[in-house]
Amino acid sequence: MDTQVMETRAPRQAATPDVLFTSNQGEIRANDLGQPIRTPASEWPLLARQIDAAMAAARAAGQANPLLIGAFAFDPAEPSCLYVPGQVERSERRQCEPGPQAANQAISVQSTPAAAEFQASVSAALDAFAQGRLAKVVLSRKLILTLHKPADPEQVLARLMTQNPHAFHFSLPLDGTRRLLGASPELLLRVSGGEVFTHPLAGSARRASEPQQDEMVARDLLASHKDQHEHRLVIDEIRRVLTPHCRELAIPAHPSLMSTDTLWHLGTPIAGQLHGSEASVLSLACQLHPTPALCGYPTDLARQFIREQEPFRRALFSGIVGWCDSQGNGEWAVVIRCGVLDGHQVELFAGAGIVAGSDPAMEWAETGTKLGTMLKALGLDLEVAQ
Repeated sequence: MDTQVMETRAPRQAATPDVLFTSNQGEIRANDLGQPIRTPASEWPLLARQIDAAMAAARAAGQANPLLIGAFAFDPAEPSCLYVPGQVERSERRQCEPGPQAANQAISVQSTPAAAEFQASVSAALDAFAQGRLAKVVLSRKLILTLHKPADPEQVLARLMTQNPHAFHFSLPLDGTRRLLGASPELLLRVSGGEVFTHPLAGSARRASEPQQDEMVARDLLASHKDQHEHRLVIDEIRRVLTPHCRELAIPAHPSLMSTDTLWHLGTPIAGQLHGSEASVLSLACQLHPTPALCGYPTDLARQFIREQEPFRRALFSGIVGWCDSQGNGEWAVVIRCGVLDGHQVELFAGAGIVAGSDPAMEWAETGTKLGTMLKALGLDLEVAQ
């Protein structure tokens, strides 16, 4: 991207932006946010009017192509956190130099649910599959930490960007002093000039430290019938949603391997060409979200199962984060490998896709591995998540 700055009023100077979003397409830094739009996605007519009004005000203040940036919750009935900022800088993704990694300590650690309750929910899901009520459900846990030293969001984000250079990085202010940040490996949707692209991930395995063993893990994942089934449910749903909006849609017949520093994933890059310009990235993202990769299948039944089984509300976790402009272009990534920081208090989140053949203990272990991304950036040992 070429660097450009758009302002509606004099921006305040800050060492770091109020909002940051990065991808391989570039980097967006936003300041001068104003009040957030918190209307849930389920109230779409009202939300759309509020977004249109905020965009119109930004154009009236001098922005030729204002941006909406922020996050939608996992549950459409939960509040959004969206901004039309007064100052936006778009540039190539910058190299990040974090300070020395300082070890931290957790004074207290609480997993919600605990291991036994999580595994009981997995067993309940397996019963639902056997009864034909569900084909997949994603179950998650929240790790609540009290740290010896307060977490510095700027340093944590810098470490995430160094450890996961190809991820979608995001940092977003919430209420009070709370901040959502993370390094997501998964793109929900990108639209640029009528071209649409998505790269869903479903099916994963923990990487091994020894190269030959790591290669074997990757091969086993690619050959796994359980993980292939889980992945196919996601691809079929994305095909169903996007096909009516596209004159071309290329979907590979088989998934390929994609890796992070801790996990191998099955991924499928999907590219297409939209009909005309009637569909924006925002409208399509809201139709796709949540995919079976974040919720399950069928979507409504899986979401109801999650409400009954999970002892907390996900809020923005496993929602979507990103941006769109007034021309319908933009990018939205899924809110995973993330946490909410508030001084000494930190909340981390991780989920696992459950399908027929899932093992409760292994799914619990998978959530621990996924928590490792944020724990490492916080200077904490992975064993905290076990």
